[in-house]
Parts: sequence; C-alpha cells; structure tokens
Amino acid sequence: MPVSQRDVRNRINSVKNIQKITRAMEMVAAARLRRAEQRIEALRPYADAIRRMTRQAAEAAGDLPRLPILQEHGEIRTVGLLAIAGDRGLAGAFNSNIVRATVATGREHEREGRRLMYFAAGRRPASSITFRGLDLAEAFTGFTDRPAYADARRIAERLVAAYVDDEVDQVEIFYNHYFSPLSQQVTRETLLPLQRATLLDEGDDEAEETDEQRSKRALVDYEPDPEQILRRLVPDYVEISIYRALLESTASEHGARMTAMRNASDNARTLIEDLTLEMNRARQAEITQEIMEVVAGAEGLAG
Repeated sequence: MPVSQRDVRNRINSVKNIQKITRAMEMVAAARLRRAEQRIEALRPYADAIRRMTRQAAEAAGDLPRLPILQEHGEIRTVGLLAIAGDRGLAGAFNSNIVRATVATGREHEREGRRLMYFAAGRRPASSITFRGLDLAEAFTGFTDRPAYADARRIAERLVAAYVDDEVDQVEIFYNHYFSPLSQQVTRETLLPLQRATLLDEGDDEAEETDEQRSKRALVDYEPDPEQILRRLVPDYVEISIYRALLESTASEHGARMTAMRNASDNARTLIEDLTLEMNRARQAEITQEIMEVVAGAEGLAG
C-alpha cells in the first residue's frame, strides 16, 4: 500500500520535533562542558602539588611509615572496583564503556581466584552492575553532573574504610579521562594500596630525576616530621585522586553527550531530507494518477 502524503508529513513533523530537542540538549551540554573544563584546569595544579608533596614526604621518610592505608596486604584475595560514570544516558557509549571495562577486569580477577566488591559512582553504572547480578557493595549517585569535593571525600572514606578493615585488599577505579569533546579514554588506576612505587613514579619530570639531580635540589626541613605529614597528606591524596577522576568523568560525559546530540541532529536532518523527497514523490504519483484518471474519463466520453 503506497504511503500517503499525510503520513509522510506527520513523520517529518515528528522528526523535526526530535531535532529541536537534540539541538537544545547539545547546547546545554556544550555550556556545561565549558564549566567542567574550567574546573579541571583549576584542579590540575592543586592535584599535581598534592602528588608532589606526598612523594617528597615519602622520600624524606625513607621507608613508608606503618600507616594502615599505606600497607600492602600480604595476599590479594578481594578486589574493590569503583566504576565512575553518569546518572543519565543519551551520551553515546560513555556509560557502557566504563561498565564493560569494569566487568571485564572483574572477570580477570575472578579467573585468578579473587573475590570482588563493586562500587559505582552514577546511577547508570550502578543499575548496569545490578542488572548483571553482580555484588554492588554501594552506589554513590545524584552528583555526576556537578560533583563536589564532599562527594569525593564520601567515596574516599568508604573505600579507605573497606581497605583498612580488610574488606578489600586492593581498590581500582575506572573513569573516562577527558582529552577533548571528541576524545575520551577509559582509564584504569590502582587507588589502594598506596605503595612506594605509586607515590614515587607518577610519570612526571621529578619521578625521572637521577640521583645527581636529586642531590642538587634544595633540602627541605619538615616540621613536624615527614611521617606525621604523610598521615595528613595521604587521605588528601586519595580524596583528590577520586575528585579528579569525578571531574574528568563529568567533562567526558558532557563532551560525549554534546557529540551524541550533534550526531542525532545531523541524522535527523538527513532523515528529514529523505522523507521530504519521499513526500514529493508521493505527491507526484498522486498528480500523475489524477491526470491519468482525467484522461481516461475524457477518452470514455469521446468514445
């Protein structure tokens, strides 16, 4: 049965309404993305300074002090996995990539005989993990659009408590690292235990210094002693690491949603063009049919 002009016109109007929504969502995501980029730019120097201070204090302390959070457990029997994503969808593969990476890593640990505890920051990863029948220890939701430092502190306190109380022997986090609106990379990091290698080898210039270069640096006198300073710095180090991951994830979410909505708007425009062409063809077919009927009627009268 041929499609009528009215049906095609109704479909065009429906697609146009959807296009208006996707354009509006793209504009909102672009505005939020800019604010998220500014927050990341403001945080990175502070996060780098915390990392540098923690590393230098650990150097000055020699062997890492016997703080529970700094001690590596003798055997890794249980691993905690924190998936950081969003509360909402319509962001392309942003949420699903994190869930897939987290679940895949969990299967690797299970093959090695380890038990798992899943944590989630965001409603989407929480619901996906629960849907898969996995053990979701705790979910942190309602703030992924604009995370605050208090949110990072709440997550850090839960993970540190789980590690110190021997609920888990290792904690890993998964989040989308933000490069640009078109480029986000799923990142996996070991958060706990904070071993010496983790503190001293973060990949910046100071980590690559030679012994001679270190000896030329100005000596630092610590008051109080480095161990007491580490007791204060290490919790901040964990919190700032989680906070930075949250901000990276937020910017990645807005960038992914902006890109997804832009693609949806482009697809809607293409669909409207195709439907308009289909409507014109249907109108031409109707006109041709009417002309044929008039001609046939005229020939019948003439006969």
